Amino acid sequence: MKSITLHLGREKSLARRHPWVFSGAIGRVDGDPELGETVDVLDAKGNFLAKAAYSPYSNIRARAWSWLVEDVDADFLRKRLDTAIRRRGDLESQPYNSQRLVHAESDGIPGLIVDRYGDDLLVMQVLTAGAEYWRDTLADLLVELTGVPNIYERSDVDVRSLEGLKPRVGALRGTLPETIILEEYGVKFKVDIVNGHKTGFYLDQCESRHLVGQLAKDRDVLNCFSYTGGFSIHAAAGGAKSVLSIDSSGDALKLGAENAVLNGQASSMHEWLEADVFKQLRTFRDSRKDFDMIILDPPKFAPTISQVKKATRGYKDINLLAFKLLRPGGILVTFSCSGGVDASLFQKIVAGAALDANVDAQIVQKLGQGTDHPIALNFPEGEYLKGLVCQI
Repeated sequence: MKSITLHLGREKSLARRHPWVFSGAIGRVDGDPELGETVDVLDAKGNFLAKAAYSPYSNIRARAWSWLVEDVDADFLRKRLDTAIRRRGDLESQPYNSQRLVHAESDGIPGLIVDRYGDDLLVMQVLTAGAEYWRDTLADLLVELTGVPNIYERSDVDVRSLEGLKPRVGALRGTLPETIILEEYGVKFKVDIVNGHKTGFYLDQCESRHLVGQLAKDRDVLNCFSYTGGFSIHAAAGGAKSVLSIDSSGDALKLGAENAVLNGQASSMHEWLEADVFKQLRTFRDSRKDFDMIILDPPKFAPTISQVKKATRGYKDINLLAFKLLRPGGILVTFSCSGGVDASLFQKIVAGAALDANVDAQIVQKLGQGTDHPIALNFPEGEYLKGLVCQI
């Protein structure tokens, strides 16, 4: 059997069932395993620890499939996928028609992301060597288990290059439906599967968008990093007085305006501004413009630990400016999706921003990813989305 043997004392994380094995922990590789092939992980004395997918180019050299002596094959993957899908429950009983079906390591399938858009489409991201090795098998199993005939692949994220993999985009099974309409809590969105962020939409923010709609009544709302208007449309649906949406992408803002029309919202309710958020917030500060509610949902500032210091400055800057732009009693809904910034650090950053802005603020609610993006207890890295609702 092809195997990797760890240095003495480097088996502790695997003993706690954390699925990652870093290159520095490996003392020897036997059998010349292929990219993504399953290997036995052994401790320094030769004792079995786990079955894992081997990735010769990545700093994460292996990702555990199982801690049991068992075959990793189509039947194994079918059971993992079936368990993940059953955990989500029936979409018909939910207030939305789209959800995440597979959340990588947190569902025991490292490197595989699968989002479902209604009854017609699955969008699949293959992020690691192990998932790539089983790509076609996984696609066939997903069609079998869900009954959804169409799978579109969006394996075009930077992390694939770390695994020695090239980007890939296109129809994997069936065809891409001409129009995708997502519905959640009575609100509808057109989704750009081909060019949109992630798999086309930020499904992880579904519950937070609904909450914003509940809080926005009679408020002037500023939505920063608005993308295609997720928070904006919910705010307007919830009775906001006005909604100003800022994003650096004109195409995203155009789709946001189309989403407002799709929901029958008056054009006078919305303003769509193509601009750099950092610069625009400073312009608002200098002109003494203010708002009743501000939403900050920026892209990742710190994908890795090495970028945390720079990210901390970025988060501090935008939250400081936002606090200064809020009217008395105003609400700030602020997020970080940076894996390198944990919840404790993010709260400290926001607290520091409030202090420097000379405002007294309370956290009235903590937010995170939806329940269809679970966090395995043995994989805390799965908790990537942190959010705070603060009121001054």
